[in-house]
Amino acid sequence: MLLKSKLVMMFLLASFVFIFTNTTSAHCDSMEGPVVKASQKALETGNINYVLVWVQAKDDPEILNLFEKVLRVRKLNDEAKELADMHFFETVVRIHRMGEGEPYTGLKPAGYHPSEGIEAADVAIEKNSLSEVLNIIPEENQKKVEELFTDLQSKKNYDVNDVEAGRKYVAAYVHFIHYAEELISGETEHGMH
Repeated sequence: MLLKSKLVMMFLLASFVFIFTNTTSAHCDSMEGPVVKASQKALETGNINYVLVWVQAKDDPEILNLFEKVLRVRKLNDEAKELADMHFFETVVRIHRMGEGEPYTGLKPAGYHPSEGIEAADVAIEKNSLSEVLNIIPEENQKKVEELFTDLQSKKNYDVNDVEAGRKYVAAYVHFIHYAEELISGETEHGMH
């Protein structure tokens, strides 16, 4: 039992150091970002489809296998649940980032604020309104932003059990977020979401 406690403490300490020492700007790497939120929803409901939309189909077997194990481990005790959940979040975010061809630099803590462009794009999605975004981007880019936003909104209300439709929504979401970020923040590196 003492060995088990020491291993858990070592893992938690290593996780803490890894999570809280990475400062690279990335939206989907945040504990409050959409990938972790989807992971939390999947664990709460027992429906893995909330997560599968955020990863490529080729990664489904790895995610499904881990999900089944995490659901079992969560039942052991609160400490095991917390540890299993964090491992699940990290794995899903890592696989999501790899699917985009981007490095995984660790989860950002709750309260992390991404770039102004990402925040503005997320507010537009949340409010279902581009007005604030259109006020801060160059006029010559507004039509493209409107097109991307319309495409995103047309895919938004997919059935959670239609993973393919969900993946189309996520692709539109990522495209919109990247484009808005580049225009507003002046960042040109894709994947910094």
